[in-house]
Amino acid sequence: MTKGILGRKIGMTQLFSDNGEVVPVTIVQAEPNVVLQKKTLENDGYEAVQFGFSDERNSRTNKAKLGHAEKANTVPKRYVREFRNANPGEYEVGQEVSVDVFEAGDIIDVTGQSKGKGFQGVIKRYNHARGPMAHGSRFHRGPGSIGSVDAGRVFKGTKLPGQMGAEKVTIQNLEVVKVDAEQNLLMIKGNVPGAKKGLIKVTSAIKEK
Repeated sequence: MTKGILGRKIGMTQLFSDNGEVVPVTIVQAEPNVVLQKKTLENDGYEAVQFGFSDERNSRTNKAKLGHAEKANTVPKRYVREFRNANPGEYEVGQEVSVDVFEAGDIIDVTGQSKGKGFQGVIKRYNHARGPMAHGSRFHRGPGSIGSVDAGRVFKGTKLPGQMGAEKVTIQNLEVVKVDAEQNLLMIKGNVPGAKKGLIKVTSAIKEK
């Protein structure tokens, strides 16, 4: 069954392995999550466990969130996500889940929102090559031909300028290098999606090699 936790990306640093090798790691702060709800086949049509992370001020919440949190004897949470492959029978509503569910060597998937880059052209967005930059050229950083005369339209999926980043991204098969239960920290080898202080979801790898 899937293990999981919600946390916040703190930044990157490096550790040294036993043989002196430098290992780049991302530090994720995962304060104890609270189980807000258990979903079952009988009531909801599927099985899942709903976790909440990071307290939210009452001034920023509503009655529905307040009532939902009260059932778990906690305060409203800013970041709420479901873990579909978790076994609801292993959890109780109101239970706290901490980083010690993971241990060094575990293979995980990390999901977060990538950094927003704003409106970008095809060179930055899709790594297109540019045209000649001489004065006579009429093709510098444009997308080039985007269709024939006969079709009279632009086909779906054509790579064009537009919004870049700020989307849900999952990086698979990362490794947990170290777990610091006292400070609620996970140290993950490599980089994970998002900016500093970004909220992320950590789960057991579904395609573990």
